Amino acid sequence: MITFSDYPILTEAAWQERIEALATTPHPTKTTQEIYRELLGLVDLTSLEGSDTTESITSLCEKAFGIEDIERGIPKVAAVCVYSPFVRLCKNKLKGKNIKVAAVAGGFPSGQLYIVLKQAEVYFALDAGANEIDMVISRGKLLEGDDITVYNEIGLIKAACKKKTLKVILETGELLKPELIRKASEIAIEAGADFLKTSTGKIQPAATEMAAIIMCDTILDYYTKSGIRVGFKAAGGISQPDIALRYYNIVANILGDKWLNPKLFRIGASRLVDNLLAVIE
Repeated sequence: MITFSDYPILTEAAWQERIEALATTPHPTKTTQEIYRELLGLVDLTSLEGSDTTESITSLCEKAFGIEDIERGIPKVAAVCVYSPFVRLCKNKLKGKNIKVAAVAGGFPSGQLYIVLKQAEVYFALDAGANEIDMVISRGKLLEGDDITVYNEIGLIKAACKKKTLKVILETGELLKPELIRKASEIAIEAGADFLKTSTGKIQPAATEMAAIIMCDTILDYYTKSGIRVGFKAAGGISQPDIALRYYNIVANILGDKWLNPKLFRIGASRLVDNLLAVIE
């Protein structure tokens, strides 16, 4: 099991100062309009509703590649993210489009499921053709101090994924304390996460800038120690371009330009795409 590192304890005022500094310092060479276009190519276009249907997921897939406009510099999105029963449909609709299919699996969104059942759902999604798995950690186990179970479950699901991308959702709104978010980040990375992801989008608060900073700090520390790059995904309530820009700035200012691509940075969203298109000149 990993040895947890110390993480600075800041006052609320100090946190707010750091958040504003990181979220508002602009990229030195890119305009806001350039970043808005870039953000479209970093989106995991998401629909995770009980009311999802074949028709609505088909429309989601068509939107994912339909927004591309090479002349205007508008890319298609990075991925679509759906419940596992829709993976095969998405694979068919996105064939040849170079858009990943991500499936939430493994007891999403609560994580309250036996590990054998979590694994079974992950195997189902992978067999259906998922390129990426977005799993949730067992927050209850983490909150009661059972770090080993959290670590082992992530490791088992990563083993099922093999070379497929595993995004580990921390559901930071249920962890609350910075030191617990830091601990969850370290456990996930050491257990094999390819991405750290903030939230399911099913609770409030969902994504927060403080959580994003803690997670990116952890990713940077791990990279400095190991030379291995882990990705970051912000998800949950990010619908406005100016908010997405703040998360982009956080990633750019902590992790640098090498993270500003779909292999290492994603934003999970549904309404954000339309809102970005509306403000792109």
